[in-house]
This record gives sequence, C-alpha cells and structure tokens, in this order.
Amino acid sequence: MSSSPQSVEDLFRPPVLRPFTGTLDRSLFSRTIPLAAAAINDVKQISRLRKDLARSKELLNVERISPIAPHPDSAQAALGKKCLLLDPLFKAGEPSTWGEVVKTASDQNELVVVPYDLKLDYDYFNFVDVITAILPEELHGEIPSGFNVAGHVAHLNLREQYHPYKKIIGEILVDKNTHIRTVINKVDNVGTESEFRTFAYEVLAGPDDMDVEVRENECTFHFDYSKVYWNSKLESEHTRLIRSFQPGEVVCDVMAGIGPFAVPAGKKGVFVWANDMNPESYKYLDEAIKKNKVGQYVRPFNEDGRTFIHKAADSVLQASEAGDHVIVQRKVRRSDKDKPLPPPDKIAVPPTISHFVMNLPASAYTFVHHYRGLYAGKEKLFAPHTSTKLPLVHVHCFALKSDDEVPLLDICERLTSELGVKMVPGDAENPGEASIYNVRDVAPAKRMFCASFRVPAEVAFAPRT
Repeated sequence: MSSSPQSVEDLFRPPVLRPFTGTLDRSLFSRTIPLAAAAINDVKQISRLRKDLARSKELLNVERISPIAPHPDSAQAALGKKCLLLDPLFKAGEPSTWGEVVKTASDQNELVVVPYDLKLDYDYFNFVDVITAILPEELHGEIPSGFNVAGHVAHLNLREQYHPYKKIIGEILVDKNTHIRTVINKVDNVGTESEFRTFAYEVLAGPDDMDVEVRENECTFHFDYSKVYWNSKLESEHTRLIRSFQPGEVVCDVMAGIGPFAVPAGKKGVFVWANDMNPESYKYLDEAIKKNKVGQYVRPFNEDGRTFIHKAADSVLQASEAGDHVIVQRKVRRSDKDKPLPPPDKIAVPPTISHFVMNLPASAYTFVHHYRGLYAGKEKLFAPHTSTKLPLVHVHCFALKSDDEVPLLDICERLTSELGVKMVPGDAENPGEASIYNVRDVAPAKRMFCASFRVPAEVAFAPRT
C-alpha cells in the first residue's frame, strides 16, 4: 500500500486477492494504518471534544471504526486514558496539517497529538469487502449478498458464473454472520421440480443440519427446512395480510405451509382453516399451533387445495351451525384487579369465510376456477340479505417485472380465464376489479404480486360441478 494514499477510502479498502488461489488466507487482510490521535488529558472532556472535532470534520469518520480508542501508550491506557482518532491527513509531528479545533485544544493543553497505529484484520471487513477482494471484477456487478435465512441456515440461489467460488462464498458468509452455521445452495427450481415447494440443495459451508427454529410476528416455528417451504423474505407480506384480518373473522389459508399467515392470525383472534398438501408441512403446522397456543382458533388440514376450497366453506358453515365458539377471558384493568372477574366473552365461529389466502405464486392462479359454486344455494348468507360480503381472495403470483400496466393486465387476464368473469386492475371492493400489490422482485425480470378480489357473485353462487 502506498504511504501517501489518494483518499481515506483507499486506506480502508480491502486488499485485492486476484487471481484467487481457492484458499481463504485471512492473514492477508491484516494491515496497520498510521494515524494521528488526540490524547485527551481529562477524560471528562472526551464527549465535548469529540463533538467539536466531528463538527469540524477533523475526526476519523470511517464505517465500523469507533473514533474513541485507548491511549496508544499501554501504561497510559492502564490508567484509563483515551484518545480520539483523527482524520488520516493529520500528522502527529506536523502541526501544519492539523485543523483549527485540534490546534486550539492543543494550545489550551486539553490534548496532545500522538502517533497511533490502527490495526485492521479480517474481522473488520464485511462480506461484500471480502468477496469483492476475491471475485474477478467482471463478477462485481451482482455480488450474491442476498439470501434467505431459516434459523441458522442461509439459503443461496447462486447463478452459474459464481459456482467456481461457491464454497468460499459459503465460508465467508459463516464468518461474517454470527447466527449462520450452515450455508446451502439451491440446485433446482421451487414449485416446478417439487409440488411441495421443497428443493434439492448442496451444503457450501457448515454441517448439513436443516433442523431449524425461527420467530416471525411474535410466533415460533420449528421445522426441517429440507422438507417444507419457508421464505424469510416474505415476512413483510405475511404481516401485511395478517393486519387486514379482523378478530372473529374466518380465514381459509389454502396453501398454509407451516403457518406463517395462519398462526399469527390465530394469535390475533382470527379463526383460520389452514391447509397444506405436504404431510411434513401439516406436521409442523400442527406443532406450531400447539407451540404458540392458538388451537382454539386455528384448525390444520392436509388436503389438496383444489378440493379444500369448497370443503372449507362447507366446514365453516357446519361449525357455525353447530355452535362452535371460543371462550376468551376479558382483560382486567389494573385499577379493577380487586373486583370480581367479568364473565368471559363467547366468540362464535361465523358462518362464512372472509378471506382466502393462496400463497403458491407459481400456480395459485390455476386454482381460482375452483371457487365456482363456493356458496351454491347459500345466497341468503350474503348481501343484500345480510351485511356480509363475499370473500376476498388473495392470490400470489409471478409476472414480468415492469413499471407499466403490462404485468397487472397479464395477471387479470389469467384470473379472467380461470374465473370466466372479466377482471381488470383496480379496487377489490368493486365488482370485476382486482387490487394488485407489488410484493417483491424475485429475479431481474420477475416480480411477485398479490392479486386481491372478491369472489364474483356469478362464480360463488354458480351450481357446483
């Protein structure tokens, strides 16, 4: 490294280790940066002087490095003496390089400018720093820094050009993420090779241990990540829909997985008929219901989602007619704690489903025609006979990534084809319109959406076939 770097960025930039030999030598990231430091004579003045130096931009301002350090003299450090690291342009023995705040504080005997050797090592540099030092420059454009996390497992989906470096990428991820012990790489496509959305994988770093536990929306989930579907990047989408569910409503989760929608909704006081066709997902869904104590509200099922849509509607109506309910003890205010407990509330299962969730973006829209005849012969359960609206359906799907209406129109065309009723982008509360929410980008040209619409009356009340 040059003794006269062009910028602060040059000083703290990682070394270039290209061509890469295939072995990560962490010692090559160690370096010593000569700085000047303001040794503070009275430790009580550190806070004030730090603010003054930061305001005048004379203080070292580098990410992940505290400008407060022990005195470079070990004897002084043992006495609790501290110093403030200064901008690299300052030289300890050259007052002409100092700023006005340092000069003034030095003249007033508040500090002494001393040499300071700042030692950096592999631990200082983050994942992107290290991988940039290793990868050829032509691969810097899309460094694989994003990954799905399930407990202690990081799940990558590496593009082919990164495959020669996959083991070292896994090793660095473990180094740079204290909660990650295992790194895996997907070797096929979710939703195409497996109807259960599971995938073949290879271990890049750490033990082949896929038994994980995660927390989301104040709920705990335990599962074997190799046998069920989980995506930590969908947490905000789970939260968004859960917030739209009201306590006392019924939600039918057609492809519930291990319950990231169903279990937190149950904790909120929402009745959920939660289904997944994967026996392993059903097993862990049932476990999550028990673990999170939502058994009063959430009922698990292990059926094909196509037939479950009608079965759920019938089952909810039967449960309501049978008087199924939950008993909830009212919360007592602190000021009323000495009074007799109020009688508990009895919350009955309503006769109809308010929301259907279909989180199977690769193919959920192909299930939509199964809403035909959902409430055949049950018109009197809904408006105008009652105040109840027909259910909202939330269908997750993939479409082209585009800022115009092309993906929205494409989604509505698919829904139209399945429903047999014209659908257009708009407001789900208006007949024939779907609210389409942009969930997230999943690839450079691919985006995940959630299309929400009310089941059209001509579909819901059509004869069952």
